[in-house]
Amino acid sequence: MDPLHLRSSGTSLLLAFHTGEAQIVHWGADLGEALPDLALLAAPVPHSALDTPVVGGLLPQASSGWLGRPGLRGQRSESGVPGFAFSPALRVVSAEHDGGDTAVVLQADPEAGIEVRTTITLNPGGLLELSHTLTNTGGTPYQLDELGLVLPVPGDAVELLDLTGRWCRENHPQRHTIAQGTWVRSGRHGRTGHDSSLLVAAGTEGFANRSGRVWAVHFGWSGNHEQYLDTLADGRRMLGASELLGSGEIVLAPGAEYTTPVLYAAYSDHGLDGVTERFYDWFRARPQHVGTQGESGGSGKARPVVLNTWEAVYFDHRIEPLIELAESAAELGVERFVLDDGWFRGRRDDHAGLGDWYVDEAIWPEGLTPLIDAVTSRGMEFGLWVEPEMVNLDSDVARAHPDWIVGPATASHKDGGRLPLEWRNQHIVDLANPQAWQYIYDRIDALLRENNIAYLKWDQNRDLTEHGHHGRPSVHEQTLAAYRLFDALKAAHPHVEIESCSSGGARVDLGILQRTDRVWASDCNDALERQTIQRWTQAVLPPELVGAHVGPTHAHTTGRTHSISFRAITALFGHFGMEWDIRQATGHERAVLRRAIGIYKQHRGLLHSGVRVNADLGEPKLRLHGVVAQDGSEALFAAVVLASLAAEVPGRAGLPGLDPERTYRVEAIMPTAEDTGDSPYSQITPPAWLDGGLTASGRFLAEVGLPLPVLRPEHALLLKVTPV
Repeated sequence: MDPLHLRSSGTSLLLAFHTGEAQIVHWGADLGEALPDLALLAAPVPHSALDTPVVGGLLPQASSGWLGRPGLRGQRSESGVPGFAFSPALRVVSAEHDGGDTAVVLQADPEAGIEVRTTITLNPGGLLELSHTLTNTGGTPYQLDELGLVLPVPGDAVELLDLTGRWCRENHPQRHTIAQGTWVRSGRHGRTGHDSSLLVAAGTEGFANRSGRVWAVHFGWSGNHEQYLDTLADGRRMLGASELLGSGEIVLAPGAEYTTPVLYAAYSDHGLDGVTERFYDWFRARPQHVGTQGESGGSGKARPVVLNTWEAVYFDHRIEPLIELAESAAELGVERFVLDDGWFRGRRDDHAGLGDWYVDEAIWPEGLTPLIDAVTSRGMEFGLWVEPEMVNLDSDVARAHPDWIVGPATASHKDGGRLPLEWRNQHIVDLANPQAWQYIYDRIDALLRENNIAYLKWDQNRDLTEHGHHGRPSVHEQTLAAYRLFDALKAAHPHVEIESCSSGGARVDLGILQRTDRVWASDCNDALERQTIQRWTQAVLPPELVGAHVGPTHAHTTGRTHSISFRAITALFGHFGMEWDIRQATGHERAVLRRAIGIYKQHRGLLHSGVRVNADLGEPKLRLHGVVAQDGSEALFAAVVLASLAAEVPGRAGLPGLDPERTYRVEAIMPTAEDTGDSPYSQITPPAWLDGGLTASGRFLAEVGLPLPVLRPEHALLLKVTPV
């Protein structure tokens, strides 16, 4: 069988079949047209080893001598005794290439009664998609324990970067030296998790934002999962991920199938920014993608300026202050007004009401219509917060249907069954129960049919601990049922956009983003924390999908106080909005906000369609990032000081990504000289270019750069770059 070679945008994936099983010979740099006889690339056989070369297949198998983590684990029972068919020997049945960017490989083991169909797509922008479908072709049930997705990485990948975090501190990087053994990150939250790694990247020594070779993967799944790098004694490495299944969670009847989530993978020969380009190209090519339309062109609806009411009013839902807030928002130029938690029956705090998705008549005697009319008459869309997957015990639905609440036992809590521990005073609706699923669908569908709602902030505020259906683990079923809920409501209300919020950034992955229109990266609106959270969330997700809000002067989650310019510049590089009682803003703050909104509206076409760039600077507390138009015609950059610098002056910083042959003008546009009392500087004399700008070639600006002013810690400077 001839090899299959997929090529796109500087990336090659080469599959060989001469050993009888499918093997990825290469994933990385483009190989060109001429290929050798791949059978000649078989590894040598060392002493004290198997007598034939060991194959690291598309699904690594012990039957081929693989001594690392197996790609498939499962078993059958015979006469009530488990453990049979434990070691499959999958061999290639067929390998088809559609002539474009997709290959499908079928492998089977008739004796074990298993077939695995693998679909591999190398998208035009270079992003790879990999998934397996396992079919039980035997005559008895087959218990699937794990079906992994792996890709080989070469020996010169010696460092590993992944992300970790917690509530209000999501997506912070950590770096390791790759050593022998298996490195594993497990996510057992029942959702993606605050500490989940959005990206796992293996790279050459010292790989950085703009340099080095990098092989990176993302697992597109919103439930339990594992991500791992398996390094064997023979030097081979497999970078992979799998759904983390509970005991006996997947038992396939004869003829039944299981399909893995998708593993997304990107190779770059110019650092992490190259990986980001692969993901952005894929996102923005999707037909359902929103956010790239604007002054610079593109497709999809431009991202409106948002005001969310949570940190402004919390549970105080009196209509008078809400209309005042809407008036204040409209005067600033807000385009979408989102009413947060507290509008439904019995919801005066977070102890009651979840699950009763009816407008509270005691607070809203005329329904939401008066507020919606007040919002829309001022030229804004109306959005609403919901948390459909959760329930309070103090709710009408919990009292009427205790069997709809998830628990580890077969009996409901009213019949003696034990419930998981509470989290924010709430439990989980069992969406695997068809009646519960239908109730939730019907209530959200009715809200959308009966009200002029353009946007749902869809929250999910707890981990799914001890998550079971009829006494068996069911995170897998719950995740798929949640996906079906999103899909059904999207189909019924295609004009409604949905945000994935999960106590901030605990459900951010490409599984949920196949059915939602943006994510809330964190419940933390502290601009200093957001600098890191947004940078690494946007390593995978383009900024138009990442909500970024200007919070109060005094951050509610950290207690820090930041200038309005620092908060505004931070929020500009995302889907811009505010979560603040702007009625309390000073005249100066409102003036800066109004100018920031104007900058955002003028440049959102650039921000939401351009190339994201991150400079490599020697000072870790100084950052310079930006967005450059695809054709190099314009750019915005932010210079940010996170903490006090080691040097007295920051020195020169290059502006990456510009067209080296073009001439540009660089100007500082925020904060301005008019922003008295908001100076970000700690200097006697500024660099000369700061007053009036500077003209230079893109090559000069990248290689020599600009001397930055002495910025105070936790301040930023916004630069506008235009061609001359």
